[in-house]
Amino acid sequence: MPFGKSRVESRRCGALLKTRALTMGADANLRCTVLGVEYVVADMAAATTAVVERALSGQGGYASLAGVHGVVTAQHRPQLKSALDDAWANLADGEPVAWMMRRLGAKTARRVAGPDLMPSVIDAGQTHGLRHFMFGSTPEVLERLGDNLHRWYPQAKIVGTMSPPYRPLTDEEERQITDQIRSSGAHIVWVGLGLPKQDEWMWRNASRLTPCMALGVGAAFDFLAGTKPRAPMWMRRRGLEWLHRVSSEPRRLGWRYASTNSEFVVRATPQLMRHWSRKVLEAPGAMRSRR
Repeated sequence: MPFGKSRVESRRCGALLKTRALTMGADANLRCTVLGVEYVVADMAAATTAVVERALSGQGGYASLAGVHGVVTAQHRPQLKSALDDAWANLADGEPVAWMMRRLGAKTARRVAGPDLMPSVIDAGQTHGLRHFMFGSTPEVLERLGDNLHRWYPQAKIVGTMSPPYRPLTDEEERQITDQIRSSGAHIVWVGLGLPKQDEWMWRNASRLTPCMALGVGAAFDFLAGTKPRAPMWMRRRGLEWLHRVSSEPRRLGWRYASTNSEFVVRATPQLMRHWSRKVLEAPGAMRSRR
């Protein structure tokens, strides 16, 4: 599919899918914009419930789990920004993004990480008969991932896996892939291609996948398969998982985290300052003090 055509189709699909409100826990329908990217305010339990309900509805669509790397990359990459704009939901897969959302007034915002959301949804989906398809990574990782998921969640229904080639796909190849996923009867296709590739793939193919919905979960396949170590819980709770990942893969991730984290701070500071300035001006007695 030519890029222009896919963009038009995906925008139309995104607009249609956003007509139904998304309920996310205590802050129903509350969204918070961070550096121009609209996030849904949610915690893990609320996100799990919303994904399961969406999958069962047959409305399709896709959710992007974007942290600092995602929101900063979107400042420079129009295709990714369009993908995030048209998503059914963007979830804060990064403690700095969730922290900023709370500072902007979304007090119940929490990090919703792909390696946590995926098993949570698969577990909750067992009682509903949810069917899952795994798309991404290598055949070896997919095999180990499937073995682990079947062991942890015996009632889970994994109806297919696919490891795509590590090169740009032709339009015909993408059509064949989406046809295979849709024909599997999956409610959810979990996409582990890494950002921005997975988000732009979901953006291009959302209309083709319906009624199947898609979720981009990045490195979740590797973590859940056990092929890459995940940070211990104490580091995750303190927002230090990025440090563990850098120490595990310094050559691949060192520069990425250094550059994107620095740019996030530079870009986030003015937005926070504007928000706090408005709060001061709107505070009781602010107008009297200015007279």
